[in-house]
Amino acid sequence: MSLNLNDKKAVVAEISAKVATAQTIVVAEYRGIQVGHLTQLRAKARSQGVYLRVLKNTLARRAVEGTAFAGLASEMTGPLIYSISEDAVAAAKVISEFAKTNDKLVVKAGNYAGKPLDKAAVSALASIPSREVLLSQLLGIMQAPVSGFARALAALAAKKEAESAAPAAVEASAEAA
Repeated sequence: MSLNLNDKKAVVAEISAKVATAQTIVVAEYRGIQVGHLTQLRAKARSQGVYLRVLKNTLARRAVEGTAFAGLASEMTGPLIYSISEDAVAAAKVISEFAKTNDKLVVKAGNYAGKPLDKAAVSALASIPSREVLLSQLLGIMQAPVSGFARALAALAAKKEAESAAPAAVEASAEAA
C-alpha cells in the first residue's frame, strides 16, 4: 500500500525528529527474514531504547538531508531496516547481536556523530560496553581509593583496640595471682 503525500510528510517529519536527537544510525539489509524474527528484533530494540523501522529509502534520504547523517544517503539502497539511537552504541549493538544469530540480516553501513561507518566499524562500535556499564566501571575506579582508605582506618582502629585490651588482660591476670 503506497502512502499519500501527507503520510509521506508525516513519516519524514517523524524520522527527522528522531535523527535530530540521534548519535548513531545503522542500516541493515533484512531480505529473507521471517516476520517472527523481525518481531523479536523490534522487541529487543524497544527494550534498549533504539528506534527501529523499515522505511522507504527515498523518505529516509529526505529525513537525513542536511544533517550530520547525510553521508549515509549513498548507502540507502535495497530493502533496509533503520536503527536509530540517542545512545552511541545501542543501535549498533542491537543490530550486530541480532545479525550474529540470524545470517539473513546483513549490516550494510552506519554513521556515528557524522562519521561514516562500514560493517567492521559498526561491529567495533557494538563491542564497546553500554553507557551504564562504563559509568559503573568509572564509579568503581573512583570508589577504590576511598574504600581502601576506609578499610585501612578500620584495621588500624582494630589494632589499637587489641593493643589497649592486651595490657588490661595482663593486669587482670597479675591481680588474680
